[in-house]
Amino acid sequence: MLVDRFGRIATDLRVSVTDKCDLRCTYCMPAEGLPWLPRADVLTDDELERLVGIAVRLLGVREVRLTGGEPLIRPGLPDLIGRLAALEPRPRLSLTTNGVALARLAAPLAAAGLDRVNVSLDTLDPELFRTLTRRDRHERVIAGIDAALAAGLGPVKINTVLMRGVNEREAPDLLRWSLERGCELRFIEQMPLDAQHSWDRAAMVTAEEILESLAAEFVLEPEGAEARGTAPAETWRVVGYSAPDGSPARVGVIASVTRPFCGDCDRVRLTADGQVRTCLFARDESDLRGALRAGAGDEEIAERWRTAMLGKKAAAGIGEPGFVQPDRPMSAIGG
Repeated sequence: MLVDRFGRIATDLRVSVTDKCDLRCTYCMPAEGLPWLPRADVLTDDELERLVGIAVRLLGVREVRLTGGEPLIRPGLPDLIGRLAALEPRPRLSLTTNGVALARLAAPLAAAGLDRVNVSLDTLDPELFRTLTRRDRHERVIAGIDAALAAGLGPVKINTVLMRGVNEREAPDLLRWSLERGCELRFIEQMPLDAQHSWDRAAMVTAEEILESLAAEFVLEPEGAEARGTAPAETWRVVGYSAPDGSPARVGVIASVTRPFCGDCDRVRLTADGQVRTCLFARDESDLRGALRAGAGDEEIAERWRTAMLGKKAAAGIGEPGFVQPDRPMSAIGG
């Protein structure tokens, strides 16, 4: 298994399939984009299938989340999903996307074996969406969410980052909209992972503020630690609402900054160029691509991966005196 020095076991693998993105969100990257990875450095489908296969066969990984950049811009993604779905034991497959291409790809992805999706949506206002993303694609994202629901990629979770003076007043409207569509909304505290390194904690909308805003219009009942398990989101039942399957409707808050959950972390990350990252905020990486391309066997690669896990820190350390933001931005790490 992938065990670190603190006894945490990683069973959830986040796999970045590209560092490129078709949006330019202001809190993520500059308008001109970033220097993308050379094509030769990016793992091929064969390499991704092999590394994920090692993770599920030899290292106990049970959940695989495909991320980016924006994963839907990777050519042939449904074929890759199909190959990962054929692995034994079969991992549960999910994907985090900005939704721009989801209307076209939701059905093929579901047919290939994708289990569910998370879609990023920070506003219901098309004009504000254009300002935040520097692209006029709000209608396409909404259509993508509807297509994911129609394709059975549920529960469809909506990821929202609130920013002070920008969209924080939309919290109740976003929750109401998500509930009406049968989606699960997740508010995420803005984290110091922007390429510009301009993150300001004072400008971040905290979990406490988010819950205060929601409580003005909804009755929320906390689900507690048992329901949460190792998931990053604390969840609340929204009284008076139900999910499409009749179960209680929920809203979640991922408070990586103000309520860190490092002690229960079960995640490990693989970048698009084959580097193991044991934490979103890690400043060290372990190269698997080099070993793979040098002809290393599965057991050797698995052992390298186990060794990498031993370097995982006890906590991300945001806000501590020695905290330094990682060099790679979110788009190059994978969420």
